[in-house]
Amino acid sequence: MKKKKRGEWGEKIAVEYLIKKGYHIITRNWHHGHEEIDIIAKDGDMLVIVEVKTRESDAFGNPEDFLSRGQQKRLINAADAYVNEFDLDIDVRFDVIGITVDTKPPQIIHIDDAFYPTL
Repeated sequence: MKKKKRGEWGEKIAVEYLIKKGYHIITRNWHHGHEEIDIIAKDGDMLVIVEVKTRESDAFGNPEDFLSRGQQKRLINAADAYVNEFDLDIDVRFDVIGITVDTKPPQIIHIDDAFYPTL
C-alpha cells in the first residue's frame, strides 16, 4: 500500500475509533500554511488535536513513536492558529493515534496527552 493511501486509511480508522469513544469530530486535514492537523475533535469541553501515525508493521517501532520534536512544534503552531482563527477559549490537548495495519483488525494505540506545548 502506498504511503499516502495508507495514511488516509489510517486516518479513517482513527476517526471511526474516536467516534466510537464518544468524540465529536470537527474537521480532518485542517491546513495552516504548510502545517496540517490530521483530526480536530472535541472530547467533552476539551479541543483535541490528533496526529495519526500509520505503519505497515511495528518491526521498526510503534507508529506513535515516530512523532519528532519538529512535528510536535508544527502541530502546536497549527493548533494555535486554529484556536486564534476561530477565536476559541478552550483547553487544548494533543493526542497521538498509532495504527499498525499488518494485523486483522489493525492495531490501534491511542495516547492521550501525548505531549505538552512548551512555553
